[in-house]
Amino acid sequence: MLYSKQTVYIVGTAKVSKNDPIASDYDIFFVGLIVDRQDHKIVNSTCNMVRDITNDFIRSILIGYDIVNESEELIEEVKDRFHGMAQKSVCAAVKDARNKYLNLLSESGKMNKNE
Repeated sequence: MLYSKQTVYIVGTAKVSKNDPIASDYDIFFVGLIVDRQDHKIVNSTCNMVRDITNDFIRSILIGYDIVNESEELIEEVKDRFHGMAQKSVCAAVKDARNKYLNLLSESGKMNKNE
């Protein structure tokens, strides 16, 4: 899959609990988001879940959300639909990625949706 030049890749990280299976393979949880800078929509994602089906499920939740203007709705959907041990880590990593994206927009002076 090719991505337009209007997309950026942002990584958000979060701690995982010691009893989470992710902890046996990784020190942290991460979510990578490909975001379109024109409308702030998540066009694809990845994360370091232990099982591919979990990564696919998280991706199905994240894709399509506006990371700037719909982050609360996105977090609520994660809480409503994903009941794995890493639920808090997913929410924290998405929030971290959003903050990094907002910093990027601020630095580039492109906070307006229509720019």
